[in-house]
Amino acid sequence: MPVFVNNLQEKVKTVSMLTETINLVVTAALKVENRVDDPEVSVALVDDSYIKELNYKYRHKDKPTDVLSFPMDPPPEEELPVVDDENNLLGDIIISLETAERQAQEYGHSLLREVAYLTAHGMFHLLGYTHDGTEDRRVMREKEEKVLSLLNINR
Repeated sequence: MPVFVNNLQEKVKTVSMLTETINLVVTAALKVENRVDDPEVSVALVDDSYIKELNYKYRHKDKPTDVLSFPMDPPPEEELPVVDDENNLLGDIIISLETAERQAQEYGHSLLREVAYLTAHGMFHLLGYTHDGTEDRRVMREKEEKVLSLLNINR
């Protein structure tokens, strides 16, 4: 499963461990969902200015956010078959490292943990989950925590 991580910002120092963790989180999220179709995921690490533009353009919110997800297709209604097509794209995740760094400090954990959480959150959006209602939020949060727990990424 190809995971493409692109660092498009220069404000927060990144380390190779971030890229490795993002790859592990994407893989674990797919495992939790029993996805066997080996989809491609792109993750862009950006600054607040970049994500603010996207947030305004696509969500009409004129402020930066921590993570945005752009699924390539609507969520499937049935289990996906194994696909050996080169164009098996799940979607894009955009993470603001500036916001992630602030949130990591606010929550008292590492930047690596925050980026792992945001990656898991973005992945479950790509996989069709929302957090619009209380039950949806609970289900999504449980899945995010399961991924982080599988990888021993704790607060």
